[in-house]
Amino acid sequence: MWNMIMEKENIFSFKTPKRSPFLLRLVLFFFVMAFGLYICSVCLKQITVQVNPKNIFPVTGLTETSCDINGTSREETRFVHFPRPNSYSRGECACTPVRFFVILSMQRSGSGWFETLLNSHPNISSNGEIFSVKQRRSNISAILKTLDSVYRLDWMSSAAKNDCVAAVGFKWMLNQAVMVNHQQIVNYFNGKGVSVLFLFRRNLLRRLISLMANDYDREAKLLNGTHKSHVHTKEEAEILAQFKPTLNISDLIPGLKNFEHIMEDSLQKFNSTRHINLYYEDLVNNQKVLSDVQEFLRVPIKKLQSHQVKIHTRPLLEQVENWEDVYRTLKGTQYEHFLFHTDYII
Repeated sequence: MWNMIMEKENIFSFKTPKRSPFLLRLVLFFFVMAFGLYICSVCLKQITVQVNPKNIFPVTGLTETSCDINGTSREETRFVHFPRPNSYSRGECACTPVRFFVILSMQRSGSGWFETLLNSHPNISSNGEIFSVKQRRSNISAILKTLDSVYRLDWMSSAAKNDCVAAVGFKWMLNQAVMVNHQQIVNYFNGKGVSVLFLFRRNLLRRLISLMANDYDREAKLLNGTHKSHVHTKEEAEILAQFKPTLNISDLIPGLKNFEHIMEDSLQKFNSTRHINLYYEDLVNNQKVLSDVQEFLRVPIKKLQSHQVKIHTRPLLEQVENWEDVYRTLKGTQYEHFLFHTDYII
């Protein structure tokens, strides 16, 4: 009887295999692991969004410090900088955004006058013609080292503003190694977010006359034995304006063509940079152009002023010794219009 009862009990019951609990635990373990990894990944994504939103910009070299760039479009962020100088601390200005710029020009194109206009703005510092010193442009390593110093705000000059400057740069003449090393410099500008301001003269004849007059004074030193490329009094301007150069007629047109080639070549080679094209004549005759420049540099629009005094203010025919020869040479050519432009030489 007992055996029959046990046999019936065995029919309606079963024994779990000895290895079954281990397999279940193993399956459960892997399930928990997979679910945990999923949860962690979701949390990490949420943390990333909270720490690095598009309107927070880390300050280079600083830890636990971020700067708000709210309102700056995504394409503009690479032109917004928060430099950390090696020689001093910007302190409360550490999160004041700075724009980097460079003025690319040629001698006697109004770049000195234009730079004084920029430096009259309380938020702009333009540090002059820093590559006039040959050692700084002797090779690409020296050039890049100098650029780093300027844009790190470690470059000290009379143009330096307070630590909260909003735009910093300098002027660079095209014959000061910038064209020879153009590819590396373009890469640097694009990588560092440097904006380029091209400044040229439309009337290349006036530029040539200004070059010759300036070269003469470099040797003659008409102002009490000193040479000045720019003056700040009418008396000094009148003294320098007395010189009337004699132009080489045979080289006149080839020389003007060469000026044009240099301008066109620079515009082509630096075309991939963020840039604006400016002409001296437009700056003189149209105040709106100065507003356009300030908008380009993203600084508040102010009235800009220069204390420089124009040197040559008389008509061209009174500024050239052999004017009749010059007139006959250019009359009927593509450069004829240079004879009648009324812009000033500075």
